Amino acid sequence: MRRCVGQRKLRRTLLVFFMSALVCLVIGYASFRESDYLNGATEPSLQTNSRRLTEQHGINCSDIYELDPVAVGKSLALRRQTVHALDDEDIANATMDCTRYLESRSYGSIRTSELERDFPLAYSLVVHKDAAMVERILRAIYVPHNTYCIHYDLKSSPQFAAAMQGLARCLPNVFIASKLERVQYASITRLRADLNCLSDLMVSDIMWRYAINLCGQDFPLRSNVQLVEELKALKGGSMLETVRPSELKRKRFSYSYTLKDAQSQFHHLPVKTDQVKNPAPHGIEMFVGSAYFVLSREFVSFVQWSPLVKDFLSWSEDTYSPDEHFWASLMRVPGAPGGLKSSDPDVSDLVSRTRLVKWQYLEETLYPLCTGIHVRSVCIYGAAELRWLLFDGHWFANKVDPRVDPVLVECLEEKLAERQGIMSTVH
Repeated sequence: MRRCVGQRKLRRTLLVFFMSALVCLVIGYASFRESDYLNGATEPSLQTNSRRLTEQHGINCSDIYELDPVAVGKSLALRRQTVHALDDEDIANATMDCTRYLESRSYGSIRTSELERDFPLAYSLVVHKDAAMVERILRAIYVPHNTYCIHYDLKSSPQFAAAMQGLARCLPNVFIASKLERVQYASITRLRADLNCLSDLMVSDIMWRYAINLCGQDFPLRSNVQLVEELKALKGGSMLETVRPSELKRKRFSYSYTLKDAQSQFHHLPVKTDQVKNPAPHGIEMFVGSAYFVLSREFVSFVQWSPLVKDFLSWSEDTYSPDEHFWASLMRVPGAPGGLKSSDPDVSDLVSRTRLVKWQYLEETLYPLCTGIHVRSVCIYGAAELRWLLFDGHWFANKVDPRVDPVLVECLEEKLAERQGIMSTVH
């Protein structure tokens, strides 16, 4: 593991110089401001009857991959334009005719190998808006022998819900979670959304090997066959972030938090009270990480049936952002399938390959500069980061948004499809 970390750090170091130079072009050329993003600048998502944007504007994804200045410049020019975006109702309408929809998105042309078919995967997609982006994520990770659970927020619009139901209707191995939550940020409901999907996935007819959770601004950095190859190398272990908590993070589960005020109205965020919580049950040692996981089937079964896990979940009800300590702590519980010892070293987000998140305050030290935009200190990636994203070593990226850079999304789709097609024939 240390060798892998060293290799990834070396790759980052080599890329920082070149990316730092290129970012000068990006900053000088791009006029897409953070306020534009938050106000909803638009771009096309579902490509059905029209050519891809890269084709329309003469942008070659291989040139973007090689950081050709002309191609990158074209992608930046495209970011200055406002083009039509498909909305939730468009996706709902597209999936009314499943035959036409599946043909338009080339679902029938997906190639898979025996290696993949012998190693099916399961996905939990917890989403709440932007059906067109969810559709693109699903298409990018889809193969016929995997299984996919979609949990949409009960607060989502009727149009978004209809779009998700349409996707589930058209694809036989995609389904809507049997229990939906009204998800509140940083509360237990976000964790329960994933747990609801995991419960449904455990009774699926597909005997999947690993479960992976995604949100609506994630995007894969590996084709299915590549991901299967790397997951097989875990030999039953799971992959997620699990580190010892700082004093600041420790306060999130040392005190009780409330979700509602005296009038039973929901707070915008869980509010800390003065009530000190008892220690975690069963002597569970607390670790923290992120909400993102790649879990073995055996570990998910342990989560579903262990009384210890049930007690820990109940204890976590009134903590802040419990999904950021629940998985990280359970991974260290003695006897957890494929788990770690509490004495093992921290597994940071740089070591865990589940998600590549670029924090603004770590750019130029751990990451090359962001060529997209920053929202709350997190980079929403730009096209000039395509090569770095595909080579960094992580399995999924966060955050990706075609409203910020449509070329990046199209080029990721193209490169992943190429790799899937080539590698599936090898196996």
